[in-house]
Amino acid sequence: MLSVLLANSVHFRPLDLAAILVYLTLMAGMGIWFSRRNQSTEHYFLGDRNFPGWAIGLSMLGTSISSVTFLAFPAAAFALDWRQLISNLTLPFVAVLAIIVFIPFFRRGNTTSAFEYLGDRYGTIPRLYGTLSFILLQLIRLGKVLFLVSIPVSLLTGWDIRLVIIGVGIFISFYTIAGGIEAVIWTDVIQTIVLWLGGILCFTIIILRLPGGLAQVFEVGSAQGKFGIGSFDFNLTERTFWTVSLLGLLNWLTIYSSDQNVVQRFIAARSLREARKATTIYSVLAVLTWSFFFLVGTCVFVFYRVFPESAVTNLQADEVFPWFILTQVPAGLAGLVISGVLAAAMSSLDSSINSIATVTTVDLLKPWLAPGREDRFYLRCARLIAVLASVVMIGGAVFFSSVEKESMNDLSWIIASVFGGCLLGLFMLGFFTRRVDNTAAVIGLAGAILVNLYLGLSTGGWLPAAWSLQIHTYWVGLFVNLAFISLALLISLFRSPNNRDLTGLTVWTQERQT
Repeated sequence: MLSVLLANSVHFRPLDLAAILVYLTLMAGMGIWFSRRNQSTEHYFLGDRNFPGWAIGLSMLGTSISSVTFLAFPAAAFALDWRQLISNLTLPFVAVLAIIVFIPFFRRGNTTSAFEYLGDRYGTIPRLYGTLSFILLQLIRLGKVLFLVSIPVSLLTGWDIRLVIIGVGIFISFYTIAGGIEAVIWTDVIQTIVLWLGGILCFTIIILRLPGGLAQVFEVGSAQGKFGIGSFDFNLTERTFWTVSLLGLLNWLTIYSSDQNVVQRFIAARSLREARKATTIYSVLAVLTWSFFFLVGTCVFVFYRVFPESAVTNLQADEVFPWFILTQVPAGLAGLVISGVLAAAMSSLDSSINSIATVTTVDLLKPWLAPGREDRFYLRCARLIAVLASVVMIGGAVFFSSVEKESMNDLSWIIASVFGGCLLGLFMLGFFTRRVDNTAAVIGLAGAILVNLYLGLSTGGWLPAAWSLQIHTYWVGLFVNLAFISLALLISLFRSPNNRDLTGLTVWTQERQT
């Protein structure tokens, strides 16, 4: 519907295109600039571990904030209320644990990837499980995010979605492959600023045009129940306040403890203090950014209540904000807002491409597939892996564009469930226990993967009703991690104490760092 309306009443203006081209040229220039400095894998993956905390914090923000934040959050606030924000508000609580506990583990020694910790703590198989799980899930995520960001860009520009996918995918791949982590982090900083500017611009336009200004937003929004945060009933089968909060805690625990995109930034900071500063900056700004984009959605709702348009009544909720951008934002400035949409996706995709190259090189090539080679060989391989990841990203996005959304979500969710379910449990037992060793972890993994497969098939409707367990899909990850933790702890009770040197690897054997 939106594409038809835009084709009939809105033209993509030259000033908008110019603004987008200026932004893209800046990103490409940064990739070329940083490419000259990459002479080693240490620099390509970690920038010689010399980034300031504020830059790392903004980069973490850019990585976690995708086009979902820029478009889907306003759409959620426009259609319903603020209840989808709640899971993200649990981030600061987990950040405190990360600052105190997680970051020192990953900054010990000369580590590069999160999964080196699993190898040091348990052994080969858990490290391989973590590595392969991460690579597979990131490849799926790359295709999905590129496809999802291409939808609004295609609508806003009128270009064929496959051309948008290929164009955006090639561009992101270029500066990421060329510039390494330096290009990723510093372009993330710029992209985060562009994202904010786009949101602030839309917010300002609405507030200045509303007769009652910001006060009218709160007045009308409150009267329409737009600031609600969901039911406070304790019902684990519905998305109540408590359910969403618990799911948010589990999600952020997983991200802070096992996501290479985040861990790589912990390691790239110039000191433990700077890594902790980065996490603090990120946690505060992320909550403010998410809340702000929900407020933008409420503002759009109030704007069209005060200035109703017949065209808007025929749009889906996720189409209203793009319509506002191209009909209410002046030429040139609308290009800046569209650049914000692109920035939100680019800062997420470039991090995943770089982290896949890092993990594949550090956790697969160096120890097993091609050990003992010169560093220059690994640097060339890292760039080649980034190229291959980019090809898979573009191909996956084109594939997702040709299948039904429900099919895409079901398939990707089941794969994610089966291959990513135990990572949180692996890291938590590693951090907080001494008795669980490689054997207990491997047996626990085997059992949990079977549970994971069963629950994935059951909740996906792929099993006969008599064989299915009736639980909500929200809880599959929790069940799988509990199965792993319970089985690994049980096996450890029947084994002699772990003889592996755990110095610096658990909270009980942690060494002081500076």
